[in-house]
Amino acid sequence: MKKLTIPAPGFGTFKIPDDGTAEASVREALRAGYRHVDTAAVYGNEAGVGRGIAGFTRGDIFLTTKLWNTERGYDKVLRAFDQSLSRLGTDYVDLYLLHWPANRLQFGDKADALNADSWRALERLYKDGRAKAIGLSNFEERHIEALDWTAEIAPMADQVEFHPGFSRPELRAFCEKRGITMEAWSPLRSGNAMNDPQIATIAARHGKTPAQVILRWCIQLDVVPLVKSVHPERIRENLQVSDFFLSEADMALISALEGGRAHTDPEKAEF
Repeated sequence: MKKLTIPAPGFGTFKIPDDGTAEASVREALRAGYRHVDTAAVYGNEAGVGRGIAGFTRGDIFLTTKLWNTERGYDKVLRAFDQSLSRLGTDYVDLYLLHWPANRLQFGDKADALNADSWRALERLYKDGRAKAIGLSNFEERHIEALDWTAEIAPMADQVEFHPGFSRPELRAFCEKRGITMEAWSPLRSGNAMNDPQIATIAARHGKTPAQVILRWCIQLDVVPLVKSVHPERIRENLQVSDFFLSEADMALISALEGGRAHTDPEKAEF
């Protein structure tokens, strides 16, 4: 399968409130040059994102949203998708994702079947053309392999926690082999990765910020970073990552940083 092409970096909207802030931030991002906007039903800001993209040519924008965990299962997925489209004010999305896998902690031996049933609904949306691409979020190798038993259409993307200290070489290799485009949420590790002195040294040598170096590192690894800000100057700054190149030594140093997972393990999620 040909790997899905997604504009990078993408503009993330996690925790941006739907009080006018999401609308204004998305509009500012698009004016700055972003062409990829990422939201989710659980973020509670799909309506604001929809207002933010209004006035821009829809075909120029790569729009992603995600199914929340309470809406798993074939019929519930289809209803939830319709609700997301209504809030977004569009008749299609460019990428629709299952936000988290159903896990064995919560669903025991029924978890894989529930994921398969939800995925079957995404296949329907893809065949109908209302989701131009379909994929996963927070799915590990085991969860993806379990879909093989029933899936007619292979996942096209997997959006996961990814940042310096958690560079996930095994999952990257797995996704690369399967033609799955990998996306990074929390690429800056909630801002903490920018404080690493080795990254600061690389940034100073390139005349860039630590955030720009980290986003560039993601892109050079063929991982699409999703970065969020509500500050216009930071929104523009985070997009300026195409005018420099990290050396193999820079890349290796960042990839070797230690730290591990900073957020919820999908197999231990209770939400």
